[in-house]
Amino acid sequence: MKHGARAVQPDMVIYVHRGDDATADAPRVGLIVSRSVGSAVQRHQMSRRLRHAARDVLDGLRPSERLVIRALPSGRDVGSVRLAEELRAGLRRVQKPGSRR
Repeated sequence: MKHGARAVQPDMVIYVHRGDDATADAPRVGLIVSRSVGSAVQRHQMSRRLRHAARDVLDGLRPSERLVIRALPSGRDVGSVRLAEELRAGLRRVQKPGSRR
C-alpha cells in the first residue's frame, strides 16, 4: 500500500489505510497469501484462519478503514488463536495516534 500504516508481526504484516468517511459504508478486509506460504491446501487453510481472525476485529474498525493482511510463511504452522492475537496486537500498534508506518 502506498498510503497508510503498517505493522509487522512474526506471522503477518498488517496494512491499514484510512479513507474518506463520507463515502464509506463499512470497513473492508483483503488477504494476501502468496505461494511462499505453501501448497494450495496450506494457503487456503491460512486464508480461512485469517478471515476468521479478521471477522473478530471488524467491529473495532471505522467504516472508512481498509485492512490488508499479508501472510508470512512462518504463519503456516501456527494456530488460529495466535494469528488472532497477532492481528489484534498489530491493529493496536497501527491505530495509535500519530502512527504512520
